[in-house]
Amino acid sequence: MSSLVLLTSSLQCSTEVLPGLSLLGHHVKILPAEGSALLEAPDSDLLLVDGRQDLAQSRDLCRLIRATGTDVPVLLIVTEGGLAVVSHDWGMDDVVLHTCGPAELEARIKLGIGRISAAREASDPDAHVIRSGEVVVDDATYTAKIGRRTLDLTFKEFELLKYLAQHPGRVFSRQQLLAEVWGYDYFGGTRTVDVHVRRLRAKLGPENETLIGTVRNVGYRFVVPSKGKEATADGARITPAPRIGADAV
Repeated sequence: MSSLVLLTSSLQCSTEVLPGLSLLGHHVKILPAEGSALLEAPDSDLLLVDGRQDLAQSRDLCRLIRATGTDVPVLLIVTEGGLAVVSHDWGMDDVVLHTCGPAELEARIKLGIGRISAAREASDPDAHVIRSGEVVVDDATYTAKIGRRTLDLTFKEFELLKYLAQHPGRVFSRQQLLAEVWGYDYFGGTRTVDVHVRRLRAKLGPENETLIGTVRNVGYRFVVPSKGKEATADGARITPAPRIGADAV
């Protein structure tokens, strides 16, 4: 699941601007398609610019976004007629037809975010390392550690821990985790998430199992303990934070 910002002057909802978006589980923030809106825009993984009605304004907006120095990928939404006039110097990273299906849209979103992630990693050797509390996940070597201890994880356990650690504090439902970790083509039941969470907690150990918190009737989240409950300077551990809820959601 990614955080997206849709810049549009349309009074329609996001599902009318880009119908395929309604079938994807991304967080979407809608803002006016004007430069001043960029000042209010929250941090996001990708920007969507609605160019269906006014291509000239959309072109200028894309160029303005690039002029701010941001490296967030920009996806321009156009009609079929708009494809004939768009140019590489407009400043967007990719274009997509407003009638595209959810599979194509998801692919373009992932490719756009992936290209930026690769560029950041090239400029920062530690960009692939995720640190959240005492958990360190290395996406390049597929290794995970808790403190100095290396965790023996299966591929899906690693992917689940990585995804939760990337979004500390954010609550995800089982269905959302299935979509992001197992993929939209996975046809198994949501119970598999519970099974993997239990196995992951067991491998984290009794003193760290509460890092994967349960929010009753909602889902799971990664819980970063307060500094006072992390390891002390000489390595001794203070009592871990109380568990949030039970395994069953």
